[in-house]
Amino acid sequence: MLQDQGTLTEQGAIRVLDPVWIPMRDGTRLAARVWMPVSARQTAAPAVLEYLPYRRRDGTLPRDELTHAWLARNGYVGVRVDIRGNGDSDGIMTDEYSEAELDDGVQVIEWLAAQDWCNGAVGMIGISWGGFNGLQLAQLAPPALKAAVTICFTDDRYADDIHYMGGCLLTENKGWSSQMFAYSSRPPDPEIVGEAWRDIWLNRLKHQPLHIETWLAHQRRDAYWKRASVCEDYGAVKAAILAVGGWADAYSNAVPRTIAGLSSPVAGINGPWAHKYPNVAWPEPAIGFLAEVKAWFDHWLKGEGDTPDLSYRMFVIDSEPPARRMLARKGRWISEPGWPSPQIGREALFLSDYGLVAQAGQTPLVVSNPQTVGLAGQRFCPGMRSLDELADDQRADDALCLTLDTAPLSVPKDIVGAARLRLRMTPDQASGFVVARLCDLRPDGSVAFITMGVMNLTHRNGHDTVTPMLPGTPVSVEFALNDIAYHLPAGHCLRLSLSTAYWPMLWPSAAPLSLQLDPSGCVLDLPIRPVIAQEAPQFAPPEQTRDGSSTALRPEGFTRQEDRLADGTQRLTLITDGGLTRLDSTGMETGKVITEIWEIHEDDPLSARHETHWSYTIGRGAWQTRTETRTVMTCDATQFHIVARLEAYEGADCLVERDWAFSVPRDGV
Repeated sequence: MLQDQGTLTEQGAIRVLDPVWIPMRDGTRLAARVWMPVSARQTAAPAVLEYLPYRRRDGTLPRDELTHAWLARNGYVGVRVDIRGNGDSDGIMTDEYSEAELDDGVQVIEWLAAQDWCNGAVGMIGISWGGFNGLQLAQLAPPALKAAVTICFTDDRYADDIHYMGGCLLTENKGWSSQMFAYSSRPPDPEIVGEAWRDIWLNRLKHQPLHIETWLAHQRRDAYWKRASVCEDYGAVKAAILAVGGWADAYSNAVPRTIAGLSSPVAGINGPWAHKYPNVAWPEPAIGFLAEVKAWFDHWLKGEGDTPDLSYRMFVIDSEPPARRMLARKGRWISEPGWPSPQIGREALFLSDYGLVAQAGQTPLVVSNPQTVGLAGQRFCPGMRSLDELADDQRADDALCLTLDTAPLSVPKDIVGAARLRLRMTPDQASGFVVARLCDLRPDGSVAFITMGVMNLTHRNGHDTVTPMLPGTPVSVEFALNDIAYHLPAGHCLRLSLSTAYWPMLWPSAAPLSLQLDPSGCVLDLPIRPVIAQEAPQFAPPEQTRDGSSTALRPEGFTRQEDRLADGTQRLTLITDGGLTRLDSTGMETGKVITEIWEIHEDDPLSARHETHWSYTIGRGAWQTRTETRTVMTCDATQFHIVARLEAYEGADCLVERDWAFSVPRDGV
């Protein structure tokens, strides 16, 4: 039975309890914040769990005070649990999606289902990490878990996460390690754990891992990545899954793939959004997402209402002038009853010296470019740090690439799904990768990014094996570009741009790669959806009222600066000031400043350097703490090199200093 502990507040028809301690079998206690309908004391209700390492009393509190309070007012017990080793929970977190994390999650679900205020049915909701582990726990199929809403997630931890893409090393692999390095270094709240807070913090800092050491050790799709990748066994999922993503997000591919793979009840929504909940997302239009969640849970957790919409609903993006910051996108909603859809046709375009044409050409094409291609691109996962992370006008990058255009379209086309690219090429190096970008060449001359795909050419026989190329010997590859729904108007041209570098998104290959393409074996295969007369999906207005407030103590800020150094090195510097905020319901004061620097010389891939520095403050009144983390990655032809440092301060006193320095052999990357 749940007992009132810690802070108990009454807000209208709901109660908020924090902390609620959930015991694990090994004696570890996980800290939870619970939003409960007052009526649950008399009439049991379903529980909806969100399970994250991002700290419930400060990190996600503003979002939680919207989502979970709304759920409680609509007949659910909203439960936000800190993963072990984070926030106020006991223990140490060793890695993302670890066996311990998922085993704890199963125990949390069992505990929730056994409470007298729960009707025995549990749902999960979450975005990013919480979307990942919601689907992963559904694969473990604890009996009480009946439904999950998974947002901005992946079902494949190697092929479609923040570490590798197309077998290529994402610089966000190191960037995400740096972010978690900072996130996990923060102390627990003395108001919750008492005078032991400092000892708990020092123990965490002593055992804090640097995740990139593990992630760089697995450069192929091996057992490490296959574990907790739901695509390995879709059939194990029994819960009803609502899969949600956004075209500007890094994880849009997982939505159609999950719909196609699951045999349990499943539906999908892909909007124009970046990495946000769809009721507060950008680019707009935001939707009444919590109404969709309620309909999903009402049916699968309460047995009420009609069967929810099981279609795949997509926002088809209209062509607009490109910009780093786009707070809204024009377009229209469509739906497909299932996926893959028999309504999607295919159109083949051949790569030739005349552009993208209907018949194969004869003249060889050459892909050769400087290492600085990619500066006009969007961030791998826009929205995690700033609103200024979308793709800029692509002309600057296109000028450095092999660029092929169609003739101006006589009729519009809707590109819906994943394009595929087949290439037959002769390399001049044993390793490297190719990047393909689809773009919209607009009549005004601007070039808008549509989608992209990448392929590590040593992975052409699969991401689990490395097969070096033989310079001068032709090879063939085929790979998919990222899913998209995009309306290309009449009068516009479709552009395909190819390069063998894409900095700063992708870590460069060990040597500059040039490719000679055989046009007889080079085909772009497009998914084209015909104009279909159908009623557009409708959504309720977005729910955006939060049961809480914050006080800004320092404003947010963002700067982007590109410099060319005296030796020809290109430097990109991003400084994201997250501001300083007091969260009024907990009194926690939290602030951060993130500095990221990417450097590379246009002629030398081994000059690549990525540095990240996070400064995080957590405090309340006279109690103030700060952590400083710094991570630098460089390389040579055979190894990656990492240097990192962690400093933790209580007031002006430095309590902990730790340093890391190691190298990891390159493995076909």
